[in-house]
Amino acid sequence: MKRRLLLAASAFVASTAPAFAHLDPAEHGSLMAGFTHPLSGADHMLVMIAVGLWAAQIGGRALWVVPAAFVGAMAFGFALAMTGIHLPFVEPAILASVVALGLLVAMAIRWQTATCAAIVGVFALFHGYAHGGELGAAGALPFSTGFVIATALLHVAGIGLGLGISRLSSGGTFSRLLGGLTAFAGVALIFN
Repeated sequence: MKRRLLLAASAFVASTAPAFAHLDPAEHGSLMAGFTHPLSGADHMLVMIAVGLWAAQIGGRALWVVPAAFVGAMAFGFALAMTGIHLPFVEPAILASVVALGLLVAMAIRWQTATCAAIVGVFALFHGYAHGGELGAAGALPFSTGFVIATALLHVAGIGLGLGISRLSSGGTFSRLLGGLTAFAGVALIFN
């Protein structure tokens, strides 16, 4: 029963696509516009859940260090965008992050926690910069607070999914499959 429930939940998460575009800050507030921003792009959602899955695969301190590195570097990338500093190759780096993190999960790579945190941090820098580029009329502080909260919740969802899968399946085969599907989705996004 638990396996069926986990499989159904995983299929639901993997197949959903938000039915909304970015919220208008004037109508919904800057906090909600920021909160929904990472939830309205497949590239952001896939990476943030993959970070949680990878942290769960690595285990130990990585459960909090790897997601925290992503959130911190993402906030720094947002600050770079706010200062007007140009960061090249933002969209290609975001798409590469989907493929790369999917492959890291698919191959169940378990490097030192600091190395894994550095990898997600580099990718997060580009995600944060993209959020800053799409600030629009929203207030920077509430908008960034919103997307930081949403990102952390997506990481927690990935960690929960990864830990749940590891309890129900031996060898983490299902987590690796989700990683492969994430990488495949990243390749599809490149050509979309």
